[in-house]
Amino acid sequence: MVGAGDKRRLDGGRLMPYRYAILDVFTDRALAGNPLAVLPEAAGLSDAQMQAIAAEFNLSETVFVLPSANPIHSARVRIFTPRSELPFAGHPTVGTAVYLAMAKFAERGEGRHEGVLVLDEKIGPVRCGVFVTGGPSGHAMFDVPKLPEAVPATLDLEMVAAAFGLTRAELGFENHRPSAYTAGLAFAFVPVRDLSVIARARPDAARMATAFGPNSLPAFLYCRQTEATGHDFHARMFALGFGLSEDPATGSAAAAFAAVVQQFDRPPAGSHRYVIEQGFEMKRPSLITLEIDVEGGAVAAARIGGDAIVVAEGTLDI
Repeated sequence: MVGAGDKRRLDGGRLMPYRYAILDVFTDRALAGNPLAVLPEAAGLSDAQMQAIAAEFNLSETVFVLPSANPIHSARVRIFTPRSELPFAGHPTVGTAVYLAMAKFAERGEGRHEGVLVLDEKIGPVRCGVFVTGGPSGHAMFDVPKLPEAVPATLDLEMVAAAFGLTRAELGFENHRPSAYTAGLAFAFVPVRDLSVIARARPDAARMATAFGPNSLPAFLYCRQTEATGHDFHARMFALGFGLSEDPATGSAAAAFAAVVQQFDRPPAGSHRYVIEQGFEMKRPSLITLEIDVEGGAVAAARIGGDAIVVAEGTLDI
């Protein structure tokens, strides 16, 4: 599936159509979660073509699957937003792992099939555990390729609140306060009082640039109150600098959020599981699983997991 490899031209020099699939990620049902485009045989496309295709799909990310230079790895993947390439992202990793596993196990028919895929991303190899059942959906969980670390940022409460049309009194809960971390992509994490506050958040591009610096860090708003029982946090993510007004599910933010949980909740040594709900305000409900291993008062490892379902397949003739 990954290796069609050469220039792949028809008579007359026209490029053959490139297959693509659209998946909804961090959900087990269509028309929810975060949409993702995957081109499983992208060899022969230039960087400029990949960027143009990502802009054409205009989804939060588009993934291009290429042969890996390492024969024991499953594939090399490149991840593009409509504006730029990313070194790593969560829902593209989950969605691509599920899609490749579906192809790998297709000949085995119905029933549960499990495996491990290693995807070469710009951040480095990402190990993914995957299971599929022969239908259009599956589940993947990947090891966070880089442990979260703090990002230097001065986050003024008045300016942060104003960036979303909120008041300073509506920020924070318990001991949680704004912070910034990266696990491959940097985010500002903004705790808010409850669901009513997070629902009223309206990002302002100019004020976000003032509050989060000249690079305007994407902002991950979260609260402890949730829409459904059994979930641990409710979140929204705004990345105006990436060309995204709001993202339905952000696995790379959830990866960095492991450090937020560790900093403010101080879970004891051992493994801990959290379910983050996101995208509810967009009518694209998403569920992200975050697992954290704590040793010596620090995050020793983290994993991100979720479901994905194929909702469309076709060809792109360029």
